[in-house]
Amino acid sequence: MATRAVITLPAAVTAGVAFEVRATVAHAMETGYRTSDGGDRLPRDIVRRFECRLDGDLVFAADLFAAVSANPYLAFWLRAEKPGELSFSWRGDNGFEHRETRPLTVS
Repeated sequence: MATRAVITLPAAVTAGVAFEVRATVAHAMETGYRTSDGGDRLPRDIVRRFECRLDGDLVFAADLFAAVSANPYLAFWLRAEKPGELSFSWRGDNGFEHRETRPLTVS
């Protein structure tokens, strides 16, 4: 199954000025607390960790837990001094991992 992520960044940012980053990934986020129609417990399958790196340096990270909704959405603020590449990674249960990169234009 293909995973889809949506990442929203400004087209260009000004050096030293904070800007908002928004990221979401398509994931069902099964908590492991629900049961199936047959009474069997549904196995947990959640995104556990999100990281954002700028040219390899960690600039934002979040640990997620069972209370987070499906398709987890994160918004945070960054400040950059020079252009680079933002990399985003989501990791979770059952070997789930999704990575995306976006260029960052700084003027």
